[in-house]
Amino acid sequence: MRDIEAFQPFNEQESADQKLILHALATDPACFERTAQAHMACSIWTVDPAFERTLLVYHNIYDSWSWIGGHADGVCDLAAVALRELEEETGVTGRLVVPAPESPVFSLEALTVDGHEKRGRYVSSHVHLNVTYLAVADPDQAVRVKPDENSGVRWAPLRDAVALSTEPWIRERIYGKLIAKTEALRPAKAAEAAGAAGR
Repeated sequence: MRDIEAFQPFNEQESADQKLILHALATDPACFERTAQAHMACSIWTVDPAFERTLLVYHNIYDSWSWIGGHADGVCDLAAVALRELEEETGVTGRLVVPAPESPVFSLEALTVDGHEKRGRYVSSHVHLNVTYLAVADPDQAVRVKPDENSGVRWAPLRDAVALSTEPWIRERIYGKLIAKTEALRPAKAAEAAGAAGR
């Protein structure tokens, strides 16, 4: 909760959603479980060391190229969940980047999820109270799909994430924002990543 409180919003969407997430954390003890109508989830926006490409999966439920993420499922260490999801969904391992000294959180968003079928069962519409982390990974690592979640894994130029998505609100409000934030960090963080790789 401290990392979310310390997070400095990038825009009005993040400011509004930060308040919503903090309210859920303060008032709903079940918010880390899927049984809550609005529950904690996390995503991991993964880039190459040059901060020029991002790793995407073809998400079976959303029928779209997508970032990587998953549910908290009772685990409060969302950064650890995000790194686990990265490896489970793509076969890739990465390391988290701390975008600002105040907080390791890269972005915040409340994401609506329409009702859908999953593994033969109906899942009602709900809200993901999403905490996004930034990670760097080596694009030369072998990738693999996770058939029950996705049917493709690929590295793409940052700005292609918008064109590859079929979800209008995500394209406009989320991927556009993530790309702008990544490009703002690129000079300093790419230099750090290159220095770390050379050690």
